[in-house]
Amino acid sequence: MCGIVAYIGPGEAYPVLIKGLKRLEYRGYDSAGIALMNGTMNIYKQQGKVADLENYLTDKPVNGNIGMGHTRWATHGVPNNVNAHPHLSQSGDLAVIHNGIIENYATLKEGMVLRGHTFESDTDTEVLIHLIEDVMQHTNLSLQDAVRAALKQVVGAYAIVIMSKNHPEHLIAARKGSPLVVGIGNSKGEYYLASDAT
Repeated sequence: MCGIVAYIGPGEAYPVLIKGLKRLEYRGYDSAGIALMNGTMNIYKQQGKVADLENYLTDKPVNGNIGMGHTRWATHGVPNNVNAHPHLSQSGDLAVIHNGIIENYATLKEGMVLRGHTFESDTDTEVLIHLIEDVMQHTNLSLQDAVRAALKQVVGAYAIVIMSKNHPEHLIAARKGSPLVVGIGNSKGEYYLASDAT
């Protein structure tokens, strides 16, 4: 079980992410991380509790109107900074946070290693974002359609949120068997995603 929170809108994402992660910490507490978009995609990850991540970020740039955060309870890979979410695709253009278990990740990973992919973590989640990018590179599909096509190859349960450097105005989310709620904010164009309605 892991905690997911994401924000896109006119306001600053970081305060929403940290507050949300603190509320979701009961869902995962061995590591936490965030991704923020502000012309570039900044990813910060830290082993430990959300407070450890917050302390780590005291001197880091955390501005941006689009972001996603994750608090982890390890299933694949030991609790450490490398296995913490978000995870990047091979090119670094895509980032993902994930709740659930990709049961066939080892088989998917073997195929991608044969196609030249290298992996930094021991997680099933990193395999998923590599798969999505691999689909994009071998088809003419948009990111949204590549996510759909990749998820058809996945066995297991998931709630995911994806950010893209090439599409900095979007968050893409999908779920199967794991909770993910969408909230609409008071301001025009303001949306929230979370793995728990609270």
